[in-house]
Amino acid sequence: MEEDTREDLRHSQGLEELQRLSVTTWDWTRAEKSFTVYEIMFKILKESELLDQRRHCVSVQTEAGEDLFFSLELDAELLLWEKAFQTATFLEVQRIQCKTYACILDSHLMGLTIDFGMGFVCFDAASKAVLWRYKFSQLKGSSDDGKSKIKFLFQNQDSKLIEAKELEFSNLFAVLHCIHAFFASKVACLDPVFVSSQNSIMTPVVSSTSTIPAPSQISKIKYPS
Repeated sequence: MEEDTREDLRHSQGLEELQRLSVTTWDWTRAEKSFTVYEIMFKILKESELLDQRRHCVSVQTEAGEDLFFSLELDAELLLWEKAFQTATFLEVQRIQCKTYACILDSHLMGLTIDFGMGFVCFDAASKAVLWRYKFSQLKGSSDDGKSKIKFLFQNQDSKLIEAKELEFSNLFAVLHCIHAFFASKVACLDPVFVSSQNSIMTPVVSSTSTIPAPSQISKIKYPS
């Protein structure tokens, strides 16, 4: 994978799977598959996670929960691609600022908005009435069933008690990856070196943050066709 390919990822709004190395901008319009960068998860594989003799490997978990396996030519390229992916995700989160997903709560159609400035907002899809809202810093934990449900554990600012909220999604992994991307971008905003490196591309939004664990890897990794 050449330098120009890494630069294309750095400035793109998503990740695209090509059958051959891109040479021109036109090549990117003919990708076999395209993924929204904040709805996928990138991971450098440890030696114990490799599937065969190939080294320098990474996996990408898609918004559907499918794991794709890629190998790079050089070990040094692993960190370059990880940095490029993190930068592309950060820039895209800064660009969109918020993302809303349809969900189900007690058999009612709802919407969950993940907002970079406000945090989490759950509202009725029909009336648009807000049911609850929490800041990112109020999220103290979360879990999912690997299929459709996510349970959030928020801390009430006044009582300090933990309040559990369970929502059901048709696109579980996209939501999990998006939440992780927003949290990672909040963390990145606290790094003055990283923020300074992005000034030539855009003006970042600085805010406080918390952390969220990455979603579990539950599906079998396979090679892209």
